[in-house]
Amino acid sequence: MVAVAFFVDFVAVGFFFYSYGVFFKAIAAEFGDSRLGVALGLTVTNAVGAVAAPLVGRALDRFPLRRVIGVGATSMAIGFLGLSQVETQIQFYLVLGLFIGFGASSMGNLATSKLVANWFERKRGTALGIAATGVSLSGVIMPYVSAEIIGAYGWRNGFVMYGLFTFFVVVPLVLRLVVSHPRDVGLLPDGALVRQEDDSQPAAERPRLSLRSVSRDRNFWVIVLTFSLLFCCMSTTLTHMVPRLTDMGHDLSLASLVMSLCAGLGVAGKLSFGWLGDRLPMRRIMYIIILVQFTGQMIMFQSEALAWFALGAALFGYGVGGVVPSHGNIVGRTFGSERFGAVLGLMRPAMFPIQILGVPFAGWVYDTTGSYAQAFQALFILYGIAAVIVAFYRAPAPLIEQTRRQ
Repeated sequence: MVAVAFFVDFVAVGFFFYSYGVFFKAIAAEFGDSRLGVALGLTVTNAVGAVAAPLVGRALDRFPLRRVIGVGATSMAIGFLGLSQVETQIQFYLVLGLFIGFGASSMGNLATSKLVANWFERKRGTALGIAATGVSLSGVIMPYVSAEIIGAYGWRNGFVMYGLFTFFVVVPLVLRLVVSHPRDVGLLPDGALVRQEDDSQPAAERPRLSLRSVSRDRNFWVIVLTFSLLFCCMSTTLTHMVPRLTDMGHDLSLASLVMSLCAGLGVAGKLSFGWLGDRLPMRRIMYIIILVQFTGQMIMFQSEALAWFALGAALFGYGVGGVVPSHGNIVGRTFGSERFGAVLGLMRPAMFPIQILGVPFAGWVYDTTGSYAQAFQALFILYGIAAVIVAFYRAPAPLIEQTRRQ
């Protein structure tokens, strides 16, 4: 299931979110050359995903995962084909919202994290880290692939190719390979065999909490605020990285390679932070992630030379790699896997108001001032706020200790 989650994340993130910055200027030229207008497209996508997330989260806990992920993949395929045909900016936003936003929510990290969390407990952090490398590997490959496709065939044909691949390759593989829970094939989490009747029950789980109780938990809001700030900084940087580099005079293919380098270090980040997630307190891991991202951002902000910018992008990408597995791991540690999908789904709309601000804000700053400088100065402040919020996280007591108290 880790391999399946890897592949699904590769498509869900790489074909759209990691490629969006490469398509950015071509789409802007088509619809009035406003970077704010194109940036709002990503906001529309995230908005619909946030609205759909609670329903998707409950569906992931209630229905077979292959059905939910299969519906999401089909929606993404239709969305890619629809983007290739839009003629107005309104049509562009409608396709992004109705198909890409819903599809990404149903087949993306929310679904794949639930799948991996069902299959792993003791090694959940490592498993989430390995699965999430699909996101970073897509970032290594897809920006350059997208740049070459746009150069050779145009941005519309690029979306046609992505739509056909998703429909004829991804959807059938999901429907064939996804298994919701190890008990469906006679296993326990982490690959253990069901040996005796006394051993046939899953490992101890945290008491089942109502979503109302979850929403009143301080840790819930610490996680929401911390990760919404990080996702805001990350999406802003990744979406505008290629436009920033082309503004500096570098061609699209070279700029896409820097983006690929950033994502490539994300692979190392996901693996290492996933491994650390099984060994270190989550609060310490979050401080490391914030520090690494902040340092990478500072190097990029102060660099005029491509080599130094690339170094900053690599360091930033390494920090980005730690966010997705750490998000799933901290939710699993704090609230357990039984309601994992519902809790993640509840978090998504709570995170949305902060998460979506960065991308359009940076586009507006550029349209207004002709520079991204003020936008990225604001990100440094957000990292500082995130570091303060993390201090309020309190890890729940281990399950064994909880059992003894009862």
